[in-house]
Amino acid sequence: MEYTSGNIGRVFFLRVDHGEDLIEALQTISRKENIKSAFFFLLGAIEQAELVAGPRESSVPPIPMWVKIDTPHEIIGIGNIFYEGDNPKIHLHCSIGRDEIVTTGCLRNHGKVFMVNEVCILEISGINAERANDSEKGYSPVIFGKNS
Repeated sequence: MEYTSGNIGRVFFLRVDHGEDLIEALQTISRKENIKSAFFFLLGAIEQAELVAGPRESSVPPIPMWVKIDTPHEIIGIGNIFYEGDNPKIHLHCSIGRDEIVTTGCLRNHGKVFMVNEVCILEISGINAERANDSEKGYSPVIFGKNS
């Protein structure tokens, strides 16, 4: 286990509108506002998405199980933002449901908003953290540097 401590910095409330890409919107505000470390939560609806809904088996690196969404679903999610190199990396876990069918997973690649998504972003200040690709693990964990 590794950890660091910081404080809540700026707070942003973001409305992502119908047809916009949720991941792209989070990356855009991260670049525009220079948000290097943050935690966020969201609610709304989504109509196209790709999720990793678990590994196929217990192995490292994992083999992902992909689920595609292509009809409007409700969404509730929680995630974080840390940079990997020069790019903000969005890590968003969410539950997406329609009628009695619910899927929970990690939203990847894109997510086309249906109607609206409302996102509250809490910037984390006073920490030095980023993502670093680890090919042996098959993902990019958060690593910590010296606090500012």
